Amino acid sequence: MSVPAFKNPEVQRLWEEWTSSRYDEATRTELQELAAAGKHDEIEDRFYKALEFGTGGLRGKIGAGTNRMNRYVVARATQGLANYVKQHAGKPGPQSAVVSHDSRHRSREFAETTAAVLAANGINVYISPEMRPTPWVSFAIRHLDAHTGVMVTASHNPKEYNGYKVYWDDGSQVVPPHDKGIIGEVNKVTGEELVRSMPFEEGVRKGLINVLDEAMDRAFLDAVRKQQRRRAEAEASDLKIVFTPLHGVGGTLVPKALGEWGFRHVTSEPEQSKPDGDFPTAASPNPEEGAALERSVEMARREGADLVLATDPDCDRVGIAVRHNDEYRLFNGNEVCALLAEYILENTPRESLGGRRPGIVSTVVSTPLVKKVADAKEADCALVLTGFKWIAMQMREWEAKADGPAFLYGAEESYGYLIGPHCRDKDAVVASCVLSEMAAVEKAAGRTLVDRLYALYHRLGTHFEWQKSVTLPGREGAEQIKAILEGVRANPPQEAGGSKVVRFVRFDTGEVFEDGVRTGATGLPKSDVFLFDFENGSRAIVRPSGTEPKIKFYFFLNTPPGSEAPGDALEGLRKKQAGFQAEFLKAIGFAG
Repeated sequence: MSVPAFKNPEVQRLWEEWTSSRYDEATRTELQELAAAGKHDEIEDRFYKALEFGTGGLRGKIGAGTNRMNRYVVARATQGLANYVKQHAGKPGPQSAVVSHDSRHRSREFAETTAAVLAANGINVYISPEMRPTPWVSFAIRHLDAHTGVMVTASHNPKEYNGYKVYWDDGSQVVPPHDKGIIGEVNKVTGEELVRSMPFEEGVRKGLINVLDEAMDRAFLDAVRKQQRRRAEAEASDLKIVFTPLHGVGGTLVPKALGEWGFRHVTSEPEQSKPDGDFPTAASPNPEEGAALERSVEMARREGADLVLATDPDCDRVGIAVRHNDEYRLFNGNEVCALLAEYILENTPRESLGGRRPGIVSTVVSTPLVKKVADAKEADCALVLTGFKWIAMQMREWEAKADGPAFLYGAEESYGYLIGPHCRDKDAVVASCVLSEMAAVEKAAGRTLVDRLYALYHRLGTHFEWQKSVTLPGREGAEQIKAILEGVRANPPQEAGGSKVVRFVRFDTGEVFEDGVRTGATGLPKSDVFLFDFENGSRAIVRPSGTEPKIKFYFFLNTPPGSEAPGDALEGLRKKQAGFQAEFLKAIGFAG
């Protein structure tokens, strides 16, 4: 076969290296077939850079090449992680790690590759026997007193993707200074000769790799069970639940947890209960998108179910649909954020907190209604940057203070919730259970979660929020995203749709401006997030995605408490949605 010629000499060098005998036959064949098909642009994209190891780990399309997810890239990343752990382990004792994976293509291969490299570097590995949820990894790190952990997952990304999430010794995704430290070590591993590994089976045989058993599942489920607040209502309820794991890992623990909480009428969507990295029957593996719940909602109609639960492929997010007036209403993440906040605060006795104030944590891009709920219930509410690692950091800070708040709940608008301190990441297992319990309590009173939401709106104001994500892939897309952010930095809008900006928050510098005058600081780590509060009470936020080639826009509208019936108020806000979005995007110079 003729050797293709590339304009970029580094791409040429890497292509020749990756098609040499140093790499396995499957890798060589995959690349050679691309060349034979004349797909030189595709090869360029696979080698023009190394897949970036970001502050949370890796995420990218599966395939051969430095800019793809494959066992060679995973091995190099793991060698960098091992080097960092050995130098900077945060606690004494023999170093250890927890590893698991989701149902995506090659996830088990990548998990075993990770385990083999860690073991060869003298780090004892505990690996799940098969796929397990992301929160299970976070819990297991804490339960086993491990030094680090890896979850092989691309969360709710399309089927072409996989990823690699890194955790530190408290079960949280890595934060400063460890995130940048790990990135530095990973970037030093520039070739296969720098990677130490061993056959996975040899690691197991030598006791360096330990395959966990059902005892860890039992410990996790017991910890989740501690968050039950109204067991009598759950056991007495005839609440009918349809559950779908969307071909992911949720089926391993969610139905079992619901059963242990007392729910007797749980039906799993049969086809979507089969783990499959192609997600063949799911229009989307992301429960944030209504299409992901279509099949389970149809099943709920046939079954007459009260509640639909849909977890994403790694079971750290959950979406719901609720039967109300014989129709199924989808809830968005902000609505669930607020409902759970109120329910948890209402059903946690103060005397159980050891004299501490109740504390909940949300993010700056989530609904302001969570903070209003906390204020109404006399609870502390911290607002942190987007990403559950920052919620975990706040949990850590509270725990370190003798008089700090007792953490009860953390939430973000992207369908991620954690109830209780058993792990340090969002947990769709415990969230599914608490949402079901809340639905059972409402059903016993002749109401639904829609009724509960509207009652909350009546007391604290109707809130309507939505998000617009624009995917801009590749090098050109990255440049477009950068240009949009630079435009906002250089020329932030002063008004949109006739309403002036009264508060502008630059999280990239930590500055807060009111009426154009700098009045304070955020006190948060710096991040490319820009928040605009308008005189008419609306809000808009701009930020790039941290894991995907996207720029995201968040929009917030609300009405005063009791101004009109919540259903009517919500419909009125929906009518303003398109106009407000268009006005803001025009104000920042983005055609969208």
